[in-house]
Amino acid sequence: MRLPLLLLLVAVVSWLLTGLIRRYALARNLLDIPNARSSHQVPTPRGGGLAIVGTFLAALPVLAWFDYLAWPVLVCLLGAGAWVALVGWWDDHGHIPARWRLLAHFAGAAWVLAWLGGPPSLSVLGVAVELGWLGYPLAALYLVWLLNLYNFMDGIDGIAAIEAITVCLGGALVHWLLLPGEPGWILPLLLAAAVAGFLGWNFPPARIFMGDGGSGFLGLMLAALSLLAARSAPELLWCWLILLGVFVVDATFTLARRVLRREKFYEAHCSHAYQHAARRIGVHRPVSLAVGLINLGWLLPLALLVAQGSLEGLPAVLIAYGPLVGLAFYFGAGVHNQGPARSQVNGK
Repeated sequence: MRLPLLLLLVAVVSWLLTGLIRRYALARNLLDIPNARSSHQVPTPRGGGLAIVGTFLAALPVLAWFDYLAWPVLVCLLGAGAWVALVGWWDDHGHIPARWRLLAHFAGAAWVLAWLGGPPSLSVLGVAVELGWLGYPLAALYLVWLLNLYNFMDGIDGIAAIEAITVCLGGALVHWLLLPGEPGWILPLLLAAAVAGFLGWNFPPARIFMGDGGSGFLGLMLAALSLLAARSAPELLWCWLILLGVFVVDATFTLARRVLRREKFYEAHCSHAYQHAARRIGVHRPVSLAVGLINLGWLLPLALLVAQGSLEGLPAVLIAYGPLVGLAFYFGAGVHNQGPARSQVNGK
């Protein structure tokens, strides 16, 4: 009974802490003011993602104490997570130039790889591939890209939280099915519980936003959990890549189009596919819920096929991403904003 109680406690504390952060943000006037690039119209408190950070990191020593978590993994997640959240919190309260943020992100990625013992091997069409020293820069780029794309994709109410919860539930399920004797499935459940408490305040229409501290933390944690799972079984990395498909495809497709147009891709914008979809519909809730449904109804079954050995990882990723690329193209990912939504409500 210890684990269910811990998960429930984490969700409840996250919910309570988010409410306290909201009161603090209102008292200090820490508001996200709408501008031309925003997907919301009402000034809204920000920084609620720190509740996710605090509850998840605080619960890690409990897992380690009861032997659900190795101590090096505890140091890995605690150090990198706290560092990235601190950098994001600082950026939320002021401004850190992009080059220094990126340097800080690579420092967090280096910490993750050092304490995980390096990047995992890959399973490509049934063949184990050891990347050697090349794996370190590739894994670092993967960690930093997921960190930043999660920040890019946190742009309408509830979308980042719903993505994290459904991806974590899927990651826990495939790990449990493939390696039922290992406790690696517990960490994704713990992160999902922490995010669920925050979602109670962020579900459309949002009463508080996650902020860069929370979104960057989530991106890094999801990337780190995927690498940790792959060290137990290389097939699990493909499963996580499939589950993260909505965010990976939208962010990458949008970035590629902006780079091809020689735009300053690192500047804020509102040209992601999900933002265009929200403007077409006029509200955020259907788009955020659709992301969760895609994750559970399309991507999770493919990830389960990979975990069960019925489908190879690389072909499964291509199959999973195909329709997502079509959706990104259809909704104009990377295309400039073509006008305001009909009746926008709060977003990031």
